[in-house]
Amino acid sequence: MSILGSNLAIAEDRHEERDDVHYRTRAMVPDGRQLSLTIVNISPHGLMARCDTQLETGDKLRVTLPQAGAVVGEIRWSLGGRLGCQFDRAIDLATYYALVAAMVKGK
Repeated sequence: MSILGSNLAIAEDRHEERDDVHYRTRAMVPDGRQLSLTIVNISPHGLMARCDTQLETGDKLRVTLPQAGAVVGEIRWSLGGRLGCQFDRAIDLATYYALVAAMVKGK
């Protein structure tokens, strides 16, 4: 399997639906650098985003989200300016629904 094929398999190896959003926010990596992210889709367990900075699988990321505040997660895949991040702790559903509503309203 090609590298591209294996990354796509990882990206699609999830059991939870995601909500499509287009939300710009800030994130921070452990060395203190701040990054701009555009979140493309999100679930209580993770997100997919676009980012101009190349991040590696396994890197930690702290993302600022409406209603949920700062959420820490691990980069699970990164390819061509896109990344998938799995949160260390799931966002509870009440907070998640408020978060999605705020993201959609902020479009």
